[in-house]
Amino acid sequence: MDHTQLVKSLPPETKAALTERSDSRGLRHLALYVLAMALCTAGIAAQVPFWPVLMLPQGILLVFLFTLSHECTHQTPFKSVWMNEWVGHAIAALMALPFIWFRYFHLAHHKYTNDPDRDPELESGPRPATLQQWLLYLSGWGYWRGMVRTLWTNAFGEITSPYLPARRHRSMRREARIILGLYAIVLASLFASPLALWLWLVPLMIGQPFLRAYLLAEHGLCPPVANMLENSRTTFTNRIVRFLAWNMPYHAEHHSYPNVPFHQLPAFHRITQAHLKSTSEGYAEFTGDYLKAIAD
Repeated sequence: MDHTQLVKSLPPETKAALTERSDSRGLRHLALYVLAMALCTAGIAAQVPFWPVLMLPQGILLVFLFTLSHECTHQTPFKSVWMNEWVGHAIAALMALPFIWFRYFHLAHHKYTNDPDRDPELESGPRPATLQQWLLYLSGWGYWRGMVRTLWTNAFGEITSPYLPARRHRSMRREARIILGLYAIVLASLFASPLALWLWLVPLMIGQPFLRAYLLAEHGLCPPVANMLENSRTTFTNRIVRFLAWNMPYHAEHHSYPNVPFHQLPAFHRITQAHLKSTSEGYAEFTGDYLKAIAD
């Protein structure tokens, strides 16, 4: 059974329950996330004993906002449309991830998942095939280089990607210019205080390898087939990682039925688990398998 047959087999009442969105569930999760970030931020700003250590959890919390932005492109973390939009745009500046652009990039990824010719996640080349490429990938160099190029092109260049509709080019250009303007202000602030460096820029660099390792498991070593239960991986992990990633380790489930909000993915997993083709028992196991595969 592939993902389309599975979803079609669900009774209407089950579909309705699985796709029910909730402002309260989303806000509760976001409040806990923001509280954790606020504690790290306060500790770094106050320079409590051993405060540089806090830059690690701060960085992980910052980079994993990517998964919330990703959810906002689907309009699923919150029931209110405006709430998804505002949160997605707020994260854009923190992650150098322009939200309007990312929505269409990500929708194209869902349409052409793991297709080496059409998946935009692979438009800069295939996934790491050597140890050196893997280490470079983990560093985040490819991400930062790609997003700088995207922001600059969207702001001042010619927008040509086929998955970016012409009717949104003006909005994407405005969005990119606003983000670049905010970055100019932050860089200027460094002449007065290094606070942005310790609270934001350095933690982003420290946290990036953790996000890269997580993201590689979503489709790495999965075959380029149409079945979402096979071309996407579900990784069994602990509650902390599921919390950070808004339950996106249930990634085959998410690709099979993107309308299911994060808080219903565990329930959908119970329906799909017998049909999953690509799974790993944790990120350490996946990483070991990946390194073994590229060493062969």
